[in-house]
Amino acid sequence: MSDLDYVVLFFYLIGLFVVGAICTRRIKNTKDMFAAGGQSPWWVSGLSSFMTMFSAGTFVVWGGIAYKYGIVAVSINMCYGIAALLVGYFLAGRWHDMGIATPAEYIELRFGKSAIHFYTWSMMTYRLVGVGVSLYSLAVLLCALIPLSPHHMLADPATGNLALKWAVLLFGGVVVIYTMAGGLWAVLMTDVLQFIVLNLAVLFVVPLCLAKVGGWTEFVTTVPEGFFCATHSQFTWFFLAGWCAIHFFMLGAEWAFVQRHICVPSAKDARKAAYLFGGLYIVSPWLWLLPPLLYRSMNPNANHEEAYILACKAVLPPGMLGLMMAAMFSATASMVSSQLNVFAGVLTHDFYFRWLRPQASTGHLVRVGRVLTVVLGGGLIAIAWAVPHMGGAQEVILSITGLMVTPLLLPSVWGLFSRRIKQNCIWPTAGISLAIGALIKFGFAPHGFLTNGSGWASVTAWIQAHIRTVETSVGVLLPVLVLWIIHVNTRGVSAGYQRVAAKTRETDDVVLQTSPLPAVIVAWSLAACAVLMFSLAWAQPLGVSKTMLTFAMILLMISGAIALGIRLRKKN
Repeated sequence: MSDLDYVVLFFYLIGLFVVGAICTRRIKNTKDMFAAGGQSPWWVSGLSSFMTMFSAGTFVVWGGIAYKYGIVAVSINMCYGIAALLVGYFLAGRWHDMGIATPAEYIELRFGKSAIHFYTWSMMTYRLVGVGVSLYSLAVLLCALIPLSPHHMLADPATGNLALKWAVLLFGGVVVIYTMAGGLWAVLMTDVLQFIVLNLAVLFVVPLCLAKVGGWTEFVTTVPEGFFCATHSQFTWFFLAGWCAIHFFMLGAEWAFVQRHICVPSAKDARKAAYLFGGLYIVSPWLWLLPPLLYRSMNPNANHEEAYILACKAVLPPGMLGLMMAAMFSATASMVSSQLNVFAGVLTHDFYFRWLRPQASTGHLVRVGRVLTVVLGGGLIAIAWAVPHMGGAQEVILSITGLMVTPLLLPSVWGLFSRRIKQNCIWPTAGISLAIGALIKFGFAPHGFLTNGSGWASVTAWIQAHIRTVETSVGVLLPVLVLWIIHVNTRGVSAGYQRVAAKTRETDDVVLQTSPLPAVIVAWSLAACAVLMFSLAWAQPLGVSKTMLTFAMILLMISGAIALGIRLRKKN
């Protein structure tokens, strides 16, 4: 990266700290810390959910699949949009109307205290591993772009670039600090800022990539056969259907997303936020997956995991590559901060306060929440350091998502609708599915413990040849079958369902107002991006300079329109 790129990345990180500092003043109690006081505007919740699905792993994993296989990567990501629309219709409003402070509170009401322990530790392990992969992926990209002196204390002696362990520690530390200081408000606000930076960077890089390729016609004629098919090889229609189902349960019941459903003023706002998220994921993959798709035409022999950043390096002028790295950092920071905040909230509210210190003051609980955020952040950094020993980013993401999401989250969603199922439904649903999933992952892997015997060789070969279909069947169909059997053999109305219904009735008449702070921060962020584009434009060739100045003018006009809307709202 050039000196300008480093300057842009530095000022972006400073901007995150500033937003975190502003949000710190809004933290008066644990509801502010972990639920934004229930005052988040619906569009902020929707954008935050959208960004929570992003990470550097998005660019490494899905960018790599786009480069290797083509449009199927878009199909996979559109599944998130379909799932989010279904969540908006069936689940988002239900979560909000319960009036819970944290998702774990619902688990305790519906399934009892023992379920809290199981869900907290299993979900925390699952999500921290996934987020650790994302932090590792970001560090890989950064290490490839930041050369140092071979004798520099932060350098990797083998490459001369920034060492992986220091990249993980540096950028993981940044996210931990602003999440600790500003709570969910900081997470929401930085997510909105990150959404702006991400889309600005991608909107800039796509036309430059297209021009580098020689136009759309040249691109179409130089890519492999089947590059524009919606499915490919292991990514079949069955896999896509299963991926939609998996992410319906993830977006509908994973705690970071439930947090987005309950931080808005009303059930209608929760549904609108989910619809915004879904709409964005139906449309946006066609935009932000174009760079690796186009790069296949530029360089058909590249490392697929580096295709996204290599495409950016090939076309971006000085300063803009730093903005692209800021966008990739943004994506990862959003996922990391969301998970840190939600699990720090659960440990503070549902463990420390309820069971250890019920007499603790509000200020004391906020301090505990911040300490736990730092502790979880340390664990996350350790996991990221261990990713190379777990098989690499792509394999970890696909397998852990396919095998673990539905068994863990299905009972929570089923329990919103079913009057019958009780606490005992959790153990067979998760236990059977996770045990068989572990057998598939570790027993029938190419070098698994069952492959040593010749009798299992043919079984292992078949499983590996159809691994995505097998993982989808075990991860989706099996837990649904187990829970359906439990449901039809259970009679009466469970006490947990009655407790949830009573909690919902208690909060029917509570209505909160949205905060104007997000719109103010968006207006200032857009203005700052416009100033940055103006500044960088003067150091570029004429054609690139005109493009950057055009972007800057558009951003200024949008910023001005938002500022005018804020003033009119205050007058009314």
